[in-house]
Amino acid sequence: MNLVVGAVGSVIPKLLQLLGDEYKLQRGVKKNVDSLSKELKHIHAFLSKVSDVPWDQLDEQVQEWASEIREASYDMEDIIDTFLVSVEGCEPTGRSKLKHTMNKMANVFSFSKGKARHDVGSAIQDIMKKLHEVADRRARYKIDDLVVKSSATTSTFDPRLKAMYKEVASLVGIEETSKKLISMLSARGDDVAGRKKIVSIVGTGGLGKTTLAKAVYDKLKENFDCAAFVPVGRNPSMIKVLMDILYELDKVKYADIHTKNRDERQLIDDIREFLVNKRYFIVIDDIWENESWEETIECSLLENSRSRIIITTRNSTVAENIGDEVYKIQPLSDDNSKKLFYARVLGDEEKCLNNQPDEINNKILKKCGGIPLAIITMASLLVGKPREKWSDVLTSIGFSKKINQQLENTMKILSFSYYDMPSYLRSCLLYLSVFPEDCNIDKDPLIWKWIAEGFIHQEPQGISLFELGERYFNDLVNRSMIQATETEWVDGMVAGCRVHDMVLDLIRSLSSKENFVIIIDSDGASVSTLPSCTRRLAQHNITMGSTFDASMVGMPQLRSFISYSCAVDKLAPLSRFKHLRVLNMEGCNNVRSSHLVHLGNMLHLRYLGMQNTGIQDLPNEIGALKLLQTLNLDRTGVEQLTSSISRLTQLVCLNCDWWRTAAPCWIGKLASLEELKVCVHSSDGNARVFLKALGSLTKLRVLRMGIDEVIDNDMERDLVLSIGKLHKLQHFEFFPHFNAVARTAMWGGGGIVLPQHLRIVCLRAFSYSWLPSCISDAYLPHLTHLILPVDAMDQKGLKFLAKLPELYHLVLWTKCTLTMSNISADIGHFQKLRFFMISMSMIQFQCKEEDSSVSFHIWNGIDAMPFGSGKNDCSVPPSAVMPNLEELSCRIFVRAIKDGNGDCANIGLQYLSSLQKVEVGLDCSGASAAEVEEAEAALRKATEVHPNRPRLKMQRGDKEMISAVQIEKAQEDDNVPTEELQKQQEGEATADEGISKLGAVNSSIDSV
Repeated sequence: MNLVVGAVGSVIPKLLQLLGDEYKLQRGVKKNVDSLSKELKHIHAFLSKVSDVPWDQLDEQVQEWASEIREASYDMEDIIDTFLVSVEGCEPTGRSKLKHTMNKMANVFSFSKGKARHDVGSAIQDIMKKLHEVADRRARYKIDDLVVKSSATTSTFDPRLKAMYKEVASLVGIEETSKKLISMLSARGDDVAGRKKIVSIVGTGGLGKTTLAKAVYDKLKENFDCAAFVPVGRNPSMIKVLMDILYELDKVKYADIHTKNRDERQLIDDIREFLVNKRYFIVIDDIWENESWEETIECSLLENSRSRIIITTRNSTVAENIGDEVYKIQPLSDDNSKKLFYARVLGDEEKCLNNQPDEINNKILKKCGGIPLAIITMASLLVGKPREKWSDVLTSIGFSKKINQQLENTMKILSFSYYDMPSYLRSCLLYLSVFPEDCNIDKDPLIWKWIAEGFIHQEPQGISLFELGERYFNDLVNRSMIQATETEWVDGMVAGCRVHDMVLDLIRSLSSKENFVIIIDSDGASVSTLPSCTRRLAQHNITMGSTFDASMVGMPQLRSFISYSCAVDKLAPLSRFKHLRVLNMEGCNNVRSSHLVHLGNMLHLRYLGMQNTGIQDLPNEIGALKLLQTLNLDRTGVEQLTSSISRLTQLVCLNCDWWRTAAPCWIGKLASLEELKVCVHSSDGNARVFLKALGSLTKLRVLRMGIDEVIDNDMERDLVLSIGKLHKLQHFEFFPHFNAVARTAMWGGGGIVLPQHLRIVCLRAFSYSWLPSCISDAYLPHLTHLILPVDAMDQKGLKFLAKLPELYHLVLWTKCTLTMSNISADIGHFQKLRFFMISMSMIQFQCKEEDSSVSFHIWNGIDAMPFGSGKNDCSVPPSAVMPNLEELSCRIFVRAIKDGNGDCANIGLQYLSSLQKVEVGLDCSGASAAEVEEAEAALRKATEVHPNRPRLKMQRGDKEMISAVQIEKAQEDDNVPTEELQKQQEGEATADEGISKLGAVNSSIDSV
C-alpha cells in the first residue's frame, strides 16, 4: 500500500481468498470475483509505474484517475473485510455452550452468512461497474501516454550507518563549533553577577543546530547540579514541555510526571522549587516563536548563579530576543562537506573514488550547499548506485535557482530520495506524519501500526511480519530518512526514531495533498472542515469536546484515529467507526472506560493503544474484535485483563504494565502471541497456571515479566521449563519488584538450555549464586545484551562471558574478587563489547612487558587486593581484552585501595584503546575528604593522558566519609599537637571546597 496504489495490493489476495470453497459464493459471484482480481492486477502494475513519478510531475488527469482508483481500493477492502468478518466471526466460541442453544442459533448464523454472501455479491457488481467507468476514462484520456516512466532501485542494508551516525560530530567539524559555543557560555567580565546566561543557536533547517547543542550538552552537563535537554517544536503543548523539563531534571523523582493531571502554573512552581539552590544547564531545542519562551518556559527558570541555557531556533528575531549572545551556525566548509560525504558513501573520508575525477562529486557537494542534512541524504541516495549513474541522479533532481537556494535544494534532495524508495517504504515513511513534531517514536509500536495498516506483507522467506517491519525500519534509517534513537537504559539497542523537521514537512505535505492523513493540532485545521472521505486522522495537543464529537459523524470511512497528548472531554461513539483499524490515544488525559463502551462494534480493529492513559479496565466486548493484533496497555491503571481477551486468537502483541497488570491464567489460548509484557502476581492462585501455560506460546519473540513478590521453588521451576520451550525467543526481561535470589542449579541442570536465538537477556534484581551454565557461547551464540546479578564468579565463569561472540552490552552485578591472567591477543576476550558496567566492584588491567599479555582483575574492596601497586608500563597497548569498549562504569574503593598501596591512576585505562566515557562511583567509607580528592585527581589524570581523553563522570558515596570533626576528635584522643591538627583541618577545608564540584571536562571549559 502506498500513496498512489492505495489498498489495491491488499485487495487482490483477499479477492482470491473469496474464491475458496469455504465461503460458498454463488457461481456468478465467483466469476465476477475472478474477473475483478485480474483487472486489479493490471491496474496495480500500472499504478506502480505511476507511483515512481513525483506527484507534482504527473499530469493532472493522471492524478485524478489515480486518486479515484485509490479511494475505490479502500472501499473494496472495507467491503471484503466486512464480509470475511461477518462470515468467520459468526461461529460460536466456547465449548461450554449448551447443545440446544447452539442448535437454536444455527439457523440465525446460516441466515447471517447467506445475507453476507448476497451483500458481497451486490457490492462486487457495483465495484466492477465503477472500475469499468474508471478504465474507460483511462482509455479516453490516454492516461498511459501521460505517465513518465521512472525507475526506483532499492539500496541494500548498510552496516556502516550506525558508526557514521556515532561519529557524525567529528565528521562535520563539530569540535571547532563546540569550542566557539562553549566560549560563549563561559563567564566573561561584563556578565551580570549571579545571572543565568542564555546563548541562542540560529540557522536554517538541516544545518545541525540540534546536533551541536546536544554535543555541547553531553560535554558539559556533568559540571552542573542538574541538566535537561527538551525539544519544543511548532505548536507545542506547553504542559508537555514543562513535564519534559521536570522529567529530564530528575528521571527518578518525576518518573510518572506525564501521567499527572497538572496545569501550567503547578508545573512552573514545581520546576522553580526543584531548581532552588541548584546550578542547572538546560537546552530548549527548536523554538519557533517568542511566546513559548516568554509566557511559560522563562517563568519556570530561576536566576540561579552561573546556570546556563541554550536555545535553538530557525528565527533570528527569536534568537536575538531570547539570547544574551547569538551563535549563527554556518554551512560546512568544503573540506568538512567532503569528509561527511565520503564517510557516508564509502565508510572512510580519506578514500578517493577509484582515482576518478572529482567533477561530479564537486557538483553534488556544491548543490548541497554545506548543509549536513542535504549531504547525508544525497550520499545515502547514491550508496549502491553505479558511479556512472551519479550524474543522472544529479540531473534528475532539478535543483532550484530561487533566492533561498540552499533550503529549496535540500527539499529537492529529500523529495528525490523519497521517490527513489520502493513503494512499500514510502507508505511506512508517510505514516510517520501522524506523530507530533520532535516526537521520539517508539520502534516496536510503530511497526505494529504498520502491520495493522497493511503496509507490510509476508515474504516467502518465512520470517514474521514484525521482523520484516524491522527490515523496513532499518532501511529508512539507512536511507537517512529517519534518525535512529537508542534506549536510555541499554546502550546499543535501537528503541525508536526521530524525524527531522524538513523530512516531516515533506511527508506531511505529500500526505495532505492525497488524503493519506489529516493532522489536527492547536494551530491546525478545524474539525468541521474535514472531508467526509478522511481515511486517517491524527490529532495532537487539543481538547476533544462536543464540537469534535459532532463533526466526526461525517467520517464513516475512517481507518485510523490517532491522538497524542489530548484532553478527552467527549469522544464520538465508537459504533460510528466500523472500518477503524487503528485506535491509539497515547498520553491522553481523562480517558475513561466509558469511552470504549461500543468497542465491540469495531470489527476491523487491528491495533488498540491506550498507553500512558488513566484507563483502568476494558469492556468485555473487546472479545468480539477477532482481527485485533496489538493491545497496548503499558503505563495504564489496568490491573486485571477481562477474560474475553482470551478469544482474540490473532493477537500477536499484548503489552501491559509490568508493575501492575496481572498475568492471566488463560494466556495459553493466545497461541499467536509474539510479544508479551505483564506482571506475575505470586500471591494469587493463577501464577503457576500462567507460568506453565507460558511454554505453549511457541511463537513468542519478546517476553518482559515483572513479579510483585518472592518467587517460590515451584514457580521458578515452571518458569525455567517454559522458557526452555520458547525456541523463537529473542528478548527476555525478568524483573522482580524486590531483590530475589535465583535457584541457580535450576538454570543449568536437568538439560535446561535457554533458546539459542536469544539476543537480549535482562535479569534485574534476580541474583544467581554463580554463573548458570546455560549462559555460554555454546548455548547463546547471538547474545548481544546481558544484565545479570551474580554473587560469586570464578575465572571459568568470567571466561564464559568473555567468549560470547556477539556480546555488545554487559551489566554485571557481583561482589566477588577474581583474576583472569595472561590473556594473549590471539585469544582475545570481550571482542565486541562496547559497554561494560560493574558498579559494585573495581577493575584493573595489567600488562606484561615481555609478551604483552593482559591480566584482568575484579575486586570487591573487601578481599585481599589482587593487583599490585606497580605501574603499567607496557609500551604497546594490547588489544586482547575489550578492544572495542567505549563506555566503562565501575566502583573505586578509596580507603581500601589506599590501604593496599594501590593507585587510582594505575588501573590500566590506557589499554582500552576505544574508550570514550568513564563513570566511577567512589566508595568513600572510611576515607577522608583529602583522600577522596586525591583519588579523583588520579582518575582525572588517567583520563587526561589517555589518547582519546574520554569523558569522566564521578559520583561520591560520601555518607560514610570521615569528616573533619571526626578526625579532630580522633586526634584529640591521640594527643596530636595543636599546630599539626590545625594544618590538617586547613588542608581538609581546601579539599572540601575542591571536591564540591566534579571538575571540568577539560581546562577550556572550567568557567562554564
